[in-house]
Amino acid sequence: MDWIAPFVALVRKELLAVLKDPANRLILVVPVILQSLLFGYAATYDLADAPYALLDESRSVSSAELVARLDGNGMFRRVATLASPAQIAGPVEHGDALMVLHIPADFERRLLTGRAAPVQLILDARNSTTAGSAAAYANAIVAAYDAERGARPPIDVVTRAWFNPNLETRWNFMPALIASLSMIQVLLLAALSVAREREQGTFDQLLVTPLSPLAIMAGKALPPLLIGLVQSSIVLTVTRWWFDVPMAGSLASLYGGLLLFIVAGVGVGLSISAVALDMQQAMLYTFVLLMPLMLLSGLMTPIRNMPDVLQVATYANPLRYGIDLVRRVYLEGAGVAALATDAIGLVLIAAATMPAAAWLFRHRLA
Repeated sequence: MDWIAPFVALVRKELLAVLKDPANRLILVVPVILQSLLFGYAATYDLADAPYALLDESRSVSSAELVARLDGNGMFRRVATLASPAQIAGPVEHGDALMVLHIPADFERRLLTGRAAPVQLILDARNSTTAGSAAAYANAIVAAYDAERGARPPIDVVTRAWFNPNLETRWNFMPALIASLSMIQVLLLAALSVAREREQGTFDQLLVTPLSPLAIMAGKALPPLLIGLVQSSIVLTVTRWWFDVPMAGSLASLYGGLLLFIVAGVGVGLSISAVALDMQQAMLYTFVLLMPLMLLSGLMTPIRNMPDVLQVATYANPLRYGIDLVRRVYLEGAGVAALATDAIGLVLIAAATMPAAAWLFRHRLA
């Protein structure tokens, strides 16, 4: 039993080594609390807010009663009232409406004459889970209305899912991985670039090179950028040719967006690298940051399901724009003009992080 005292002393020494540093104590506690709150609020599949657009060509008492039940449900929120079928595409393609309810002109006449009365439900299925939940709730409301009427035949809900006809989860998830998987490697490689120099003792040697700090930063940014593009290409190949998820957009639009996205990611990674003192700190900071970036990106759960404060926080997340951009190009076939919001967001993040990383790098060199 002579080993017990040395063993206890060793454990005590290791605990003191970890807990003595105030920075370590902060990292051990704060990320766990923040990630617990993020999982509780952001990682939810509950459909609490379902914006929809209405096209009521019947304008009858029966259609008004049906729409009143939808509006009074508390979950569905009408964001647009359309005047013609030509207006259906806009709210869905722009992401303003999760679904469009189309009630035809002969809706009430069919009900009164005892014939089946179809209504059309058009879903934005870029997120298959949310679209399926919205369709299920809408069908339940129609079924309850049928039960109250006590008449047959019932209303027939005809569902059309845009961008993902069979509501396959893979169609929603795999295109998002084109951006998110490359983000992991890009952040890590960029974060380790300067920290590696410090740890290996070669950081000061950069002072004697003929390159300026800005040129050195550009040289350190280019390899993660190229590697990120290669990894995105690999995931794209697997998605398109192995899982047979058809691509609706152009490769030029996709790679143009990916280039902006990866530049923004490199800027974040280089900022981490300029702050971290060694590779261990750089890796720790990167992994602490990755979880919130993933949760607040819309990769797993829709951003509109999150609390308002977290929805605002997603605007500072490059992964939010990258995933939305890839999904819109891949599934929707969106062109350059439709991607302006995502592109501007990525440019602003890159314009903030790249100069910040360069300033920190020059400060360290000085």
